Amino acid sequence: MSEIKRSVSLYSYQDSYYDGKLDLEGCLRETAKAGASGVELLAETMIKQFPNPIYTEEFQAQWNGWLQKYKLTPTCYDAFLENRIYDNRMLSLGEQIEMMQRDLKCASILGFSCIRTLVSTPIDVIEGSLEYAEKVGVKIGLEVHAPFSLNSTWAQGYLDRLSGNDSKFNYFAFIPDMGIFCKNIPDVVADKWRRAGAKEEFIKIVDDAYASRVANGFTKIEYSLNLGQANMNYRNANGLGDLTEKFKSMGASPADFGYLNASYTYSWSDPQDLIDNIDRICHTHAKCYNTHEDYVETAVAIPEVVAAYKKCGYDGYLSTEYEGGECLRDHEIVDDIEQVRRHQEAMRRAIEG
Repeated sequence: MSEIKRSVSLYSYQDSYYDGKLDLEGCLRETAKAGASGVELLAETMIKQFPNPIYTEEFQAQWNGWLQKYKLTPTCYDAFLENRIYDNRMLSLGEQIEMMQRDLKCASILGFSCIRTLVSTPIDVIEGSLEYAEKVGVKIGLEVHAPFSLNSTWAQGYLDRLSGNDSKFNYFAFIPDMGIFCKNIPDVVADKWRRAGAKEEFIKIVDDAYASRVANGFTKIEYSLNLGQANMNYRNANGLGDLTEKFKSMGASPADFGYLNASYTYSWSDPQDLIDNIDRICHTHAKCYNTHEDYVETAVAIPEVVAAYKKCGYDGYLSTEYEGGECLRDHEIVDDIEQVRRHQEAMRRAIEG
């Protein structure tokens, strides 16, 4: 029996936070008001003088008091491996492992069972951090963010490399981002590029090409240590090169090309991928871009994803991660609080329906 739970990533409230409408406690309050029982934290963003306060009894008591007050469970700690903090060099492998161990320690102190690490995290860093992850009891969750995907050579490359780590391998997992389940390009993206001057004929070409990829299947990204090259190969394998030449021949504007390139930041995977990898999934980013008043998300196939999770008995969290604001800031004030509320209700209906 599936017991899917709902969470909110505080990334969702970034506009209200930066505009000073919400502080950290305010974000927790709105998370609870939206109906979620879990919270996903961006500690580097929302804890001043990070990471020092986390080590203090004063902050720990405050944090635990907030969780109790708003009846929230810590679900996932978002880590950012900042390996380019110096102008003249990247951090060494040892320095990067130390940074990940810091995040694992902070996550453990604050009661989180997993951390999210970005897709750009070197596999050597993950491998070198597994022993410490096991020690503190916090899983390292590699985000599967579009255009990456499960059931691909990219995902299998991590599994093959890390599976020899005995019990420590249990502390490596995937965190799917529901941006890999977009049936179409978010409507707010098209509207953004319309305002920038993109013409309808070019928008239609891009939309039709995306629909064709969804219908016929995306060519998945290949495993490579060179993520930039792998991403470009993926785009061209899915028609970017041909479409670029077509746009050039038609005299497309920079805004037309902007929408074309933006379309390759979204992708569609069969939700069966979730079922096939359920034993390796520790958390889920329920990415959303624009949820209308009728509680329909305009790009992400929420009902299909939830149905797949129900089928395999997933009892983890779906964590709202609202990202549509980046397409609105040039035009209007972002109402991230309302978008989170709508999305939580959309997920509730899918889970309970």
